Amino acid sequence: MDLKLIKLTRAYEKQLGEMIDEWKADQEINHTNRSPWAIFKNDYHDFDYYLEHLELKTATEGKVPDSVFFLLDPERDRLLGAVNIRHYLNDALLREGGHIGDGIRPSERRKGYATELVRLALIECKKLGIHRVLMTCDKDNVGSAKSIVRNGGVLENEFVNEDGNVEQRYWIDLGD
Repeated sequence: MDLKLIKLTRAYEKQLGEMIDEWKADQEINHTNRSPWAIFKNDYHDFDYYLEHLELKTATEGKVPDSVFFLLDPERDRLLGAVNIRHYLNDALLREGGHIGDGIRPSERRKGYATELVRLALIECKKLGIHRVLMTCDKDNVGSAKSIVRNGGVLENEFVNEDGNVEQRYWIDLGD
C-alpha cells in the first residue's frame, strides 16, 4: 500500500468535493456518521474559506488545536479518507472523542485503508509530542475498532454516550 497523508491544497479541490459529496450521499441513505467531523464543518464550495478554517490553530470555546490530514492514493490521485488529530485532550475529549477522529469514504471501506490511516496518523501524533493516544469509537463500529486494535489499541472501558450508544475507549502507547 503506497498511501500517504497530505495537507489539503488547492490541487486537491476536485478530489475533496468528490469525496465529501459521496460521503454525504451515503450518510443520507445509510445514516452512517461523518467522521472526522472537521472535514464536514464548513462548505467546501467556498474552498478558500474551507482551507482557512479546516484546522483550529488556537484553543477556543472548549475546542483544542488540531491538524487535519487526508489519505491519498497517489496512483489513482484519489482521496480515500481523512484524519483529525487533536493536539491534546480537554475534559470532553478525554471522555469522548480522543486524540484522533478518522474516516474512510464509503466506496473505499473494508479494504484495509483505515488501519493504514491510523498507522500514519500515529506517526503524526508522535511528531506532535503525543506519546499516549486515546481513540474512541461506537461499539457497533467493528471496522473502526479493528483498525485501532491493529495499531496497538488497548480497550480501557466502554460507556453509554449521550446519544445512547455504547462507546469504546482505546489507548495506544507510542513510547518515548
